[in-house]
Order: sequence, then C-alpha cells, then structure tokens
Amino acid sequence: MTPPETKRRATPPDCHDHAVVQPHKQALLKRLNRVEGQVRGVAQMVQDDRYCVDVLTQVAAVQSALDAVALQLLEDHTRGCVADAVRADRGDQAIAELMTVVKRFAR
Repeated sequence: MTPPETKRRATPPDCHDHAVVQPHKQALLKRLNRVEGQVRGVAQMVQDDRYCVDVLTQVAAVQSALDAVALQLLEDHTRGCVADAVRADRGDQAIAELMTVVKRFAR
C-alpha cells in the first residue's frame, strides 16, 4: 500500500526547509514543561472527582499558558522568518502565511 501524499504548505523556503533557531528556546521549553505538569494535574483532578469549577479554572490556566507560548513563537517567527522573507523580496508569501496563522488564534 502506498502512503498518502502529504500536502506541503506554501511557506518561505528560508524558514520552512531547515531547522530554525528559536531565540527563546529555553524559556519556551520551560513553559511547555510547566504546561505538561498542569495538564497532568488536571487529569489527576478529574481522576479524583474534584469540583468542576476548580478543574475548569485549571483548564483555563493551561490554555492561557499555551497562548503565551504561541504568542512568543508568533513574535519570533515574525521577527525572524517573516522579516527575512520581506528583506529577500518574498514578503507577500510570508505575510499571507503569517495572516493564516494569526487567524487561527483570532477564533
């Protein structure tokens, strides 16, 4: 059986086709590790039949923490990949991709 073809997104080649150095990598990893612990805590709260409002409060905290990670990644992407693409006269494509990502968060 042949594996299904994967559809590649149209992205600026300077950032999509190779590893990107994250300027805030350690801080992002620290936040993500904290989020991972929060999620485990929420699961334990459900397991322990904790009060729904308390669980929902923790879910909101996890969502907020993930939003902070996403915003940092978005800023780093804009200052790095998008800025580089604009300087290399590939700004239209990079801006279109950026707007697609921003729209995901605006929902």
